[in-house]
Amino acid sequence: MSVTRRDALRTALLGAGSLGLRALATGLPVSLLTASEEAIAAGTCSLDMAKAQFIILSTSGSGDPMNANVPGTYGTIGGQQAAHCADPTMAETPFMLGGKATSAAKPWATLPVDVLANTSFIHHSTLNNSHTNQAKVQRLMGVITRQEMLVSYLAKQLAPCLGTVQREPAVVGANGSGELLTYEGRTLPNLSPLGLKSTLLSPAGPLTNLQKMRDADLDRLNALIKTSGNSAQKAFLDRLASSQVEARTISDTLLTRLDAIKDNGVTGQVTAAATLVAMKVAPVVSIHLPWGGDNHTDAGLLNEGKQHVSSCVAIAQLMQLLTDLGIRDKATFVAMNVFGRTLKKLGTAGRDHWGSHHATVMIGKNVKAGIVGGLEWKTNEFFAAAFNSTDGAINPSGDVPPLESLGAVGKTIGAAVGLPEATLNTDIKVGKLIKAALI
Repeated sequence: MSVTRRDALRTALLGAGSLGLRALATGLPVSLLTASEEAIAAGTCSLDMAKAQFIILSTSGSGDPMNANVPGTYGTIGGQQAAHCADPTMAETPFMLGGKATSAAKPWATLPVDVLANTSFIHHSTLNNSHTNQAKVQRLMGVITRQEMLVSYLAKQLAPCLGTVQREPAVVGANGSGELLTYEGRTLPNLSPLGLKSTLLSPAGPLTNLQKMRDADLDRLNALIKTSGNSAQKAFLDRLASSQVEARTISDTLLTRLDAIKDNGVTGQVTAAATLVAMKVAPVVSIHLPWGGDNHTDAGLLNEGKQHVSSCVAIAQLMQLLTDLGIRDKATFVAMNVFGRTLKKLGTAGRDHWGSHHATVMIGKNVKAGIVGGLEWKTNEFFAAAFNSTDGAINPSGDVPPLESLGAVGKTIGAAVGLPEATLNTDIKVGKLIKAALI
């Protein structure tokens, strides 16, 4: 990577004057670091800061068979059973989820207990069977205001509260142009984990001066408040400001994590995503975790099993990274793809496209552990069933029918990261907020 390109990327990631690093060093919102006394007095967040969350989104335009192996897809349903990978690494495994006994493919069941304690599996439809509709699914098939992508809409709401360098999402590891995100109609670039490592570690410097940055900014803001501020503003600054020890620890931790990136695979992507969240670069970071891909010809579903193992390991690694960085309760993980795959019919050898059932996975502080919705058997395949928004139970007369379930999932993701229900109901025209998935 050339110096010119590296410098341009560093500015894009960290903002002019390294605002991102300065926010990381001080613990203060970006708005305060450029503050006049008027900005200090007026800078507020319109959301509940106790609930506001960064989003790490895993998405795939391949239509991966993630849906076929999660809790709620095992056992006899309508006299039928779904097809599953016979490899022992994917064996049906019982475990507890939200205080209830369930089972899933072994990789899901063996996620750490503290991760499963805030994991919800929502069964729903994405209303399409085409890879090319990945962007449409991200826009909730047209039911979101101004045809914005869900995560871009959420990023816009979250950025002022999270104090990020940019409002736009950051895209890491998109598998082709179909997985790129847009923001206000503009396609966002893809940043590779190795590119991020090169930008921040070579030449050495950006992460080695956090303590000096912290002291310089806090000295300036303390002087400003001493001159024209009040006791409440001084208390606000003291409450948010990082200590010198914290700044040094964050720097050492990030340098170590970034240095460990060896490729652009799932481990590199989750490391990059956690780093970008820790540095408050963007309110949303998207990655690509594979779950079997477009597996029409996956004999024995062996590739499906292999990728489930690696991606569940990556989720566990992500959660541990967030914990190590002290931001576990500030980030919510979401996995939502373009469509699911057939659960019964195995096509030529593997699974076919199936827009009538998908499973979105949410993991975060505001997420209630459990299974929402499930399957029903119709004619020759399993479909996502209607369910109640209040308790998540399958109900033919439930207030979340399959045709409205994608919008309902969008609202629920929004609520999980801090947006109020009234705002979501105004901006997402279809679907009920799924309170069964929320704390």
